[in-house]
Amino acid sequence: MTDHPESDAGRIVLDALGVVLSTLANDARIAIAYSGGLDSSVLLDAAVRAAGAARIVALHVHHGLSPDANAWLAHCEATARAYGVTFDARRVQVARDNAAGVEAAARDARYRALDAMCAAHGVQALWLAHHADDQAETVLLQLLRGAGLAGLAAMAPASASASGVARMRPLLALLRAQLERYARAHGLRWIDDESNDDTRYARNALRHDVMPALSGHFPGYRDALARTAAHAASSQRLLDDLARMDLREVGCEGDSALSHTALLVLDEARALNLLRYWMRSLGLPAASAARLADMLRQLRAIARDDANGHALRVEHAGQRLRAYRGIVSWEAAWAGDERGGEGAALSREPVSLNWAGEEIWRLPSWRGTYVFAPATPDAADAVPEHVLASAPLIARERSGGERLRDEAANVSRTLKNLFQTRGVPAWERDVPLLFVGETLLFVPRIGVNRSAFCTAQSESRAGWRRIEWREDLVIA
Repeated sequence: MTDHPESDAGRIVLDALGVVLSTLANDARIAIAYSGGLDSSVLLDAAVRAAGAARIVALHVHHGLSPDANAWLAHCEATARAYGVTFDARRVQVARDNAAGVEAAARDARYRALDAMCAAHGVQALWLAHHADDQAETVLLQLLRGAGLAGLAAMAPASASASGVARMRPLLALLRAQLERYARAHGLRWIDDESNDDTRYARNALRHDVMPALSGHFPGYRDALARTAAHAASSQRLLDDLARMDLREVGCEGDSALSHTALLVLDEARALNLLRYWMRSLGLPAASAARLADMLRQLRAIARDDANGHALRVEHAGQRLRAYRGIVSWEAAWAGDERGGEGAALSREPVSLNWAGEEIWRLPSWRGTYVFAPATPDAADAVPEHVLASAPLIARERSGGERLRDEAANVSRTLKNLFQTRGVPAWERDVPLLFVGETLLFVPRIGVNRSAFCTAQSESRAGWRRIEWREDLVIA
């Protein structure tokens, strides 16, 4: 009997899944990213045939961008139930005015939702329905955007998510036409997203206007672009190997920071490669070439005067780059104020509290909270309760010239000197000083002023509190 094209398509798709399936444990649970479109419908059907319904979880993300989104959700759930596979769905919010664009925002939201559902269902592998046409479009888009090797590498056949779940693309070597033949041969039903015809989106413009023309003049363009992606991926792996070697020499504090001096010893290309890899290892999104170049330029500019680390001005993905005392690191950026250095913050009025046993004192203007936790006399930064209640507590900003006794040296020093001695960067000195009446009692990042009370007398009285200043975690 002669095989029909439909049966050939079925065999090709199942063979592709069999190769990927052979890399997983026999009892590994597999999730299918199931939108309900042609590609993911083929992947779900083939996965059930290849691995069995008991191992499959169909995961759907409801973006809410289409008026038909609810109908798509209902279709996906009904289809999954018909196959006898577990089904789950998540609704996400996508801002249409997102600076990165609707496509990028929807993709990020989708992967976050998929990762959450994989964790909830104990999934070992997430299968995505990208195919050879998708890969060709991605390579072209990255070329047109001037992307580097990491961008040109496009989509990997397999990779690991931040949660450790393997992301696999079993259909990446197959053409969409082959998937269409499979769908027809097995009588599949799928939904069509009307937004796929909107050529205002870059990928759709390529799909509808550019790819047909390429196909007429260069029939093998998909294979050629796939080879380009493979070459780029291979080269990127070598660059990553080099960056890992450099990070062993330049990295410090568990590779969460870099040695300023060692970084600048590297030539331009190598330093930029290290910065790019280091940021990726910290979970930060990729920065543009211009942003990386500006970062390195500023680091070189302040290299001769490390005390001016607060002058560094690089912000990216809610983080701010800092250089202080030879260490380059990222910290959470604060929304709404610069906090660039001493005296840079907006003036704040003093705030007072008649302390009567409170454990927390919220200071919104400082974006933080004073905590007064029960403690023993020998605890760090412990203060007698009667001292806290002896006069109004006042939180106010530095005015200059404040002094505190350095117990180790048994001398009185200015706060500026103490901050410098303890290595507190200038941008972290914008803290509320805590006074009891007119007496300085506590300074965040330095500690309690023990000369403000008599320890011998205080120990004869019951009740101590440990003072702690906690800044808000601000997600920019």
